[in-house]
Amino acid sequence: MTLKAMAGTRTLKVGHFVVEFATPGIGHILANAGCDFVLFDCEHSGFGFETVKTAMRYFEAARLPAIVRVPSKEYHHIARAADMGAEGIMLPMVDDAAQARAILDCLKYTPAGRRGVALGIAHDAYSGGPVLDKLARANARTTLFCQIETAAGVDNAFAIAAVEGVDCLWVGHFDLSASLGIPGEFEHPKFLAAIERVVAACRQHGKACGRLVPDVATGIDYWRRGFDFLCYSGDVWALGAAVKAGVDGIRAGVEKLGAEPGGAAAANPAEPRAPRGKSRRS
Repeated sequence: MTLKAMAGTRTLKVGHFVVEFATPGIGHILANAGCDFVLFDCEHSGFGFETVKTAMRYFEAARLPAIVRVPSKEYHHIARAADMGAEGIMLPMVDDAAQARAILDCLKYTPAGRRGVALGIAHDAYSGGPVLDKLARANARTTLFCQIETAAGVDNAFAIAAVEGVDCLWVGHFDLSASLGIPGEFEHPKFLAAIERVVAACRQHGKACGRLVPDVATGIDYWRRGFDFLCYSGDVWALGAAVKAGVDGIRAGVEKLGAEPGGAAAANPAEPRAPRGKSRRS
């Protein structure tokens, strides 16, 4: 299913955040893990556009739709990520409807926007075809995720969600809590009221609602609150947690058995057995 089709439903979509491991197998690993989409970060990761272009081919090979979070609202970030094949574009700190419309100008081809035309390249699989058809297909494919991570974004959530071409409001929970003056206090009444307002805006205008969730319990909780795009953890944290769980588990089990290999038996080892067919004196 395409991201555009996903954004048009309120069914659950679960993905994963890639901020470190742009490896050739990452698309297939996440697809085989059951992900519906991947969120590929260029705001905090340090990934450059050459990495984006390569990673998009990994996700295409695995038939895993990719959202690229670009580092700014600048034209060259938005249009270049789309040119390199990003099906979804995510923008940080979208504060009002005017910003959302300006983003769409950078993302969409005429007549919906003013994106510079480049055909027969990565975003259309290097293929040919009638120009107007290609422009229309590209406009229909690109999916816009506006991050609501400021108090202004919350105040203007209904107006942002009303903009034609905005597909999803995506809460950036840490930045939003900081903007509200309560950094990291995700159960604070001000934060929860902001969440309710964003969900209400999405419901009123038929838009998807998403966020990154650090664990299963938070994901289930936010599904109950009205979120349908849930990005479960990120590659760095998932790997770190899995390795720590295994390392800690081995150490805890070994402590129960004893300090030496072989457990308690190693403290009073039996006399070594001679190899079969040989005398101990030979």
